[in-house]
Order: sequence, then C-alpha cells, then structure tokens
Amino acid sequence: MAASVMHRSSSDGGSSSGWSDAAAAVAAAAEERAGWEVRPSGMVVQAREDYGAPPPRPPPPEIRVRVKYGGARHEVSVSPIATFGQLKKLLAARTGLQPADQQMTYKGRARSNTEYLDACGVKNKSKLVLSEDPASLERRYIERQKNAKIESANRAIGAIALEVDKLADQVTSMEKSISRGNKVAEVQITTLIELLMRHAVKLESIPAVGDSSSQRNIQAKRVQKCVETLDMLKVSNARLQAVVVTTKWETFDAPATTQWELFD
Repeated sequence: MAASVMHRSSSDGGSSSGWSDAAAAVAAAAEERAGWEVRPSGMVVQAREDYGAPPPRPPPPEIRVRVKYGGARHEVSVSPIATFGQLKKLLAARTGLQPADQQMTYKGRARSNTEYLDACGVKNKSKLVLSEDPASLERRYIERQKNAKIESANRAIGAIALEVDKLADQVTSMEKSISRGNKVAEVQITTLIELLMRHAVKLESIPAVGDSSSQRNIQAKRVQKCVETLDMLKVSNARLQAVVVTTKWETFDAPATTQWELFD
C-alpha cells in the first residue's frame, strides 16, 4: 500500500524548512509516535513497517546413491540438487578416476556435468553406473603411444651419444698430437669424419618428439663441431713434414777363429 503523504506549512506561510530545529525535532518525535516519519526534505510520510527478509530455506537432506564402477560399488552421500559434475568430484577420490575422465550413466543415458540429480529423477538409493569416458580412453592411448615414441627416441639418442663420446675423445687426442707437431696418417682423420657423419645420419632418422627433439639437436651439434675440428686438423696435418725414423745398427768385430790341436 502506498504511503500517505502530507506537507506541513509554517504559520508565516513558509515551508516546513523554516521551522526551528527544536520544533522540528519535537514534531518528528510526535509524528513517529503516531505512525508518521519526517523525511530529510521536510515531507511527512506514513512510517512503513519493516517485516524483515524471510528466513532462508534450509537445504534439502542429502541422499545416498549407489554407483557401480567396474567390479566395485560405492555408496555416496550427496545433495539432491547437486550436479552430476559435483558427484564426479566426490567419486574421484574413491575411484582414482579424474572427473574429466568419468562418464556417468543413469537410466541408460550418459549424463552431462551440468545436469542436476533431482531434475533427472535421482533419488535416495538410486543406482548409477560410472565408466571411463571413451574420449578419455582414446586420449590416454594416444598419450601412451607418444610416450613410447619419446622413450624409444631417447634410448636411440643415448646410444649414439655414447659412441660420439668415444669419437670426440679420439678427436681431442689427435688435436693434441698435431699441435705438438706430430703428423698423423690422413686416413685416420678421414675415418673419424666418416664415422661421425654416419652418426649424424642416424640422428636425422630419429623422429623428433617432445624432449627427444632437443636431445637430438644437442648431439647433432656435437657431431658437427667434431667434424669441423677434423677438417681444420686435416689442413694443419698436411703442412707438417713426415718424420722418418732411421735405425742405427751397431757393428761387431768378426769372431776369432779357434785352432784345434790334433792328436794321434
């Protein structure tokens, strides 16, 4: 019902704003007792009763639903106004299956995460079926295949890295020898280059998947550095003179002959 409004004027024809503060306070108190109140603008209106907000409705009691997952059965307490997505979160701790990987079926239909239990007819002691989502199974299969390829690539790269370690040690020894002025056979240099290039081809044939791609690149750079070093050593080695080793033979005097005495 709309509040009744009335405007009070002063004795001198002015508005109520011309009242003295004391008179206004007294009038306001009297009007409030009579069920009226004075607004800040000086307008007197009927006081409204404040009935207050209605008390909040208590939540509905929880229900217990039975969920079958494989050969196991779980009984879960849940609010009937919860969603299937919220129920999946409760089941994740028990089943070890993450909510994103779960598929919930009720009355032969797969239910979405946003559907409400009560709206779908789920009641106390209702039976539901939990399974792994087919899309999740496919994702896990693809992930396993990817991890298997990464593991295989890492093993192949690791085997090549061990061989490159051995060849790199030979390159270092050869570099030290040539730096001291010792000429080495050119075939040794070309053989090392050929072996390194074979490993470079093997590295190129390994598929680059995940972390194995960076490992492969590291080994490829090592091989390239060794080959570049050998190319420079090949030039330096060609400038060195071959060292001819001569053997000095020691001469001995001819042995003395022995005269034998003959007896009859």
